[in-house]
Amino acid sequence: MPTRTLIRDLEANQYIEGVFAIHNCQLGQTRAGKPFLKCLIGDRSGRTPGRMWNASEQLFSILPTDGFVRLTGQTQPYQGEVQIIIQQIEPVTPTDDDLADLLPTTDRDIDQMFVELKAELSYLKHPALKALADAYLNDEDLMARFRRAPAAMSLHHAYIGGLLEHTLNLMHLAAVVCPLYPKINADLVTFGLFIHDLGKCQELTWERGFNYSDDGQLVGHIARGAIWLQAKADACEAAGTPIPAPILRVLTHIIISHHGQPEFGALKLPATPEAIAVSLIDNLDAKMNMAITAGRGESAKSEAAGGHFTEKVWALGTRIYRPDPTTMEDDDD
Repeated sequence: MPTRTLIRDLEANQYIEGVFAIHNCQLGQTRAGKPFLKCLIGDRSGRTPGRMWNASEQLFSILPTDGFVRLTGQTQPYQGEVQIIIQQIEPVTPTDDDLADLLPTTDRDIDQMFVELKAELSYLKHPALKALADAYLNDEDLMARFRRAPAAMSLHHAYIGGLLEHTLNLMHLAAVVCPLYPKINADLVTFGLFIHDLGKCQELTWERGFNYSDDGQLVGHIARGAIWLQAKADACEAAGTPIPAPILRVLTHIIISHHGQPEFGALKLPATPEAIAVSLIDNLDAKMNMAITAGRGESAKSEAAGGHFTEKVWALGTRIYRPDPTTMEDDDD
């Protein structure tokens, strides 16, 4: 189509055609036992549910679970969303021009966020942690990837610059939380938040769409982060600043425990005050980003879509109520 209509600008009963990103493509089954396609259709502005009622297993087999497709369809309101009823769909390799419209990017200035992050690290007091921070910051290749990487494939901060934005948010939260607990070591929390997800710089790829690298599939960001920490500690020792073993051990624990629970990928339960703080602060920002993106993001249209609730956000286990009640008129409910 000559002019792309962004997902966030879609209205009900609108014909669409073009190249889009597809996420979490699945083959479902209607109550009558007929197969149908269900997925999320997206571009740089957001995502919306997609359905194709006359899909077949053969069609499903050629579509990417996460990737890019060319489709035609019609929008319609359904349970508080403007969903796309797909008429035709096929896999496609996007052009560079397509990717500029398809890959979501943070609304914030990446250079400015990186300046703020370095400022937060400059407040570290312990010489070993300052040396470790410099070892990471002086790794130009890693920092270049850190500035661009998404924080996740699809759940939270899933956009270019998302990992940097997420990490900076965590540091700002820690600056508020840590003073409330004077016996917590704020240096360990701040530095732990900086390194806890850095392995995603190697776990994920984003140049041609968001995906897992071979390293991500075989090693993962938690193990990669722990490996990098040891390498940076070795480099510090070689440069004349050894990292005390207790500090290195606790930082490693923060990395391997920050997912909180084994079912969510934690190798150990958080077992120090600092590790507990990192895990909880990380979870807070991730879930708030998911809730706000779903319920009050630019693509949220409660009135036009005909409802106050989103579809179920599976990572949160619920549908999100969109309105701010302080802006609503009184009713009898």
